[in-house]
Amino acid sequence: MRRLVAAVVLASLAVSSVSPMVVAQVGQPDIVQEHWYHSYATLTLDVNEWANDYPEIVDLVVAGQTELGRDLWVLRISDWSEEFKPDGSEKDVVYIDGGHHGNEHLGTELAFLTAEFYIEGWGAGEQEVIDVLTTTELHILIMLNADGNDIDTRWNINQVDLNRNYDHYWNTCPTTQPGSSAFSESETLANSIYMNTEVPDADLYVTMHTGVWIMLYPWGKWPEQPSDWELFHFIKDDVNSNISEIPIRNANQGLYPNCGTSRDYGYGVMGFPTFTFETDDEQWLLGTVEALSDRLGEEMDVMRYLIENVWYWRARLIVDSLVVENGEVRISVSNLGRATTSNATLTYVSEEGETWLPIGFDPEDSPCDSAELGFNYSAPGCGFGVNATNSTEITLDFGKAPISSTEGQFFLFYQKRVIDASTWVTEPVNDSVVEFDDRVERALSSPSVFLSMMCVLLASFGKRKED
Repeated sequence: MRRLVAAVVLASLAVSSVSPMVVAQVGQPDIVQEHWYHSYATLTLDVNEWANDYPEIVDLVVAGQTELGRDLWVLRISDWSEEFKPDGSEKDVVYIDGGHHGNEHLGTELAFLTAEFYIEGWGAGEQEVIDVLTTTELHILIMLNADGNDIDTRWNINQVDLNRNYDHYWNTCPTTQPGSSAFSESETLANSIYMNTEVPDADLYVTMHTGVWIMLYPWGKWPEQPSDWELFHFIKDDVNSNISEIPIRNANQGLYPNCGTSRDYGYGVMGFPTFTFETDDEQWLLGTVEALSDRLGEEMDVMRYLIENVWYWRARLIVDSLVVENGEVRISVSNLGRATTSNATLTYVSEEGETWLPIGFDPEDSPCDSAELGFNYSAPGCGFGVNATNSTEITLDFGKAPISSTEGQFFLFYQKRVIDASTWVTEPVNDSVVEFDDRVERALSSPSVFLSMMCVLLASFGKRKED
């Protein structure tokens, strides 16, 4: 019965949506927006209207073209009046794409609703949105498979499944239509280029689909948990406890084995924390009786949570204390993030610009550096790891590094997550936590009169004892 009612409603909407010319003349009424899924023409109208109405936060760019030459629109959303966060640090980056499969319209609409929430929320002066856009860049490619969308098919125009066409174990799982080679299709190639050139250090990647109500994290190829399982499990538990009961699973176990996906490419090659967001499976009509904002309201709550807390989806090392004594540095570090880092070390940059690294506890054997491995973070006294929301203390030997209390600067150098592909960051240590304890050094280099006299007395006492 629901499908019959939907068909009647959708038929009544068809007149105002099938013709791009009509839509362009009369705009897109709310009733159309809430019930009729986007065509490429109506999407083009909407994103350009946003760019015109909100130039202070919306930068509309083209990531590439489909096989039929349609532009792949990307909405770059942030408070562009400020390049950095108020504290001077880099803004966090979220990348979202929808519409890999042309007939999975609800996934495309979830990407659209995410953009709409932040753009129109900014216009309405909503504080939650203002706070996010002050500190975060959102990059949203709403409809990747525009050609397949308009003919209502899973595949692109070449009959290729775009979400099996990525260069991560391409065509190594039982699958259909992966293409002639990885990135053989212009849509996936353009998406990968945008990832690598525009958002290479993204702090979150969500790709939106339709089929089974579930959120999937890596891997699709293997049933084993990913390296950053702590991060994914924390998000799962937090979402399920406080926001939604949506299942959140490893993709291989939660759905079926799948290779060459954008999710696993995003995590395994780019090092992003990634999710596939699958909306419910009633995807086969071109619209819905229930308003989209209501139907996808719970999914939007999850998206808002992921975006608002994006700062935590990586290791965030903070130096609690740093004491320098005779070339040795005792450091206490806390990880405020929800991701573990296993590769971290401290570096010192001298006044002359030279970079000094720890030499380890056995410098003669060069435990920290080797031609084969480079810097060895696992060697004692060379590097360290810090688990999510945990702390560690370690002593590092900098040997003869010209560490000065007035010149030079300490930096933390570490990997954002455990996955090998994850980005490395260099962050300065706040000078306020650095302490120089060179009392022993002063005693040895310039002994006091009292100490000199004691040495003479002890020496003479020792000589009498030998006689």
